[in-house]
Amino acid sequence: MRRLAILIAGLALAAGGSAMAQTPVEPPVHPQTPQEIAKTCRKVGDVASRDGRPQFLKIAPESAARLAEIGLDRAGIFALMAETSIPETVGCWAMPVGNFDSQLISVGMSQWNFGTGSLQPVLKAWRAQFRSGRAYRKAVRELAPVYGKLLFSRDCLKVPVGDKCRAGVLAAHGSDGWLNPVIFAELTAIFESDEMLQVQADHYVELLEAVRIDLLRVFAGQPITRRKVRWAVDTKVQQGFFPLDEDLARVRGKLAAMPESERWDRLRAIFNWYRSLSLTIDQDGVKRDFDWNYQQWNCMIDKGMIDPEAYEMLHLTFIRSRTAVGNSGRWQALTFSRRAKIILGIGSVSGRRDGNCTG
Repeated sequence: MRRLAILIAGLALAAGGSAMAQTPVEPPVHPQTPQEIAKTCRKVGDVASRDGRPQFLKIAPESAARLAEIGLDRAGIFALMAETSIPETVGCWAMPVGNFDSQLISVGMSQWNFGTGSLQPVLKAWRAQFRSGRAYRKAVRELAPVYGKLLFSRDCLKVPVGDKCRAGVLAAHGSDGWLNPVIFAELTAIFESDEMLQVQADHYVELLEAVRIDLLRVFAGQPITRRKVRWAVDTKVQQGFFPLDEDLARVRGKLAAMPESERWDRLRAIFNWYRSLSLTIDQDGVKRDFDWNYQQWNCMIDKGMIDPEAYEMLHLTFIRSRTAVGNSGRWQALTFSRRAKIILGIGSVSGRRDGNCTG
């Protein structure tokens, strides 16, 4: 989501150019804004193959059986996949972005990237989809004739990437600091291919299986609701792990011992933390949202709209959000607002408002 917030600003800047330019500029290969890209991109979902085969993406039966234990059937899996992609890629399978957040390249519906080492296994899995080296090389020539050799080089498939890969990727950025139109188009072609859609689906199902294990630990003995599943997926995608058992026990112990008279003041204190954090100089992605969220969520307290499950989940979200360390904590407020919106059903993220308490 933070990628999308900055991507919108960056692409708008790149699209603007100079009003004083005297020489016509060739239009870029890709549209100028994420919204325009979303009109033509291949959308995340249970789509047909390029040659028209319906629901061609496979889910292993054993994986499907395990995910059914937390209430996810095939339609539910793809619905979650699409939901994850919306704040990351406006619902597209590809939407590559460059080094604005020091990750070199981020691409795909879960924005796998070179910086964290999450993109390398995705590229390797795509290569392994082909029955022969000849078929693989043919696909690279067709989809990425300019940058394919770099992207699938040994240096780029290492974790961390090697110096030659880093230098090559940075050289593929334009003067505006964003990926140039050629590598943008080639990454899009790869990540919208049938083979890469299967890879992305496989990786997402693998993530959901890990989420299932985490859910059964974090909410041991509790019903696993759709809200908890959505919250857990977002936590896993954005931060990778959940509160430790000792942290869960400590917080739940404090909640159990808390006098009823303090209940709502304690929650308002978390909302005050979120608003104060959003006002600081080094929080991004929340400027259009935090004031509205603050009003809406306090309104929900006033009107008795926050149930016990949501109350506990907001506290778990607070202890995890305050440890979001990316860019030295730059996204903590955004992390909280994203998950609070899932929990409460009312909230604004990246300017998109859903629900309304205040009327």
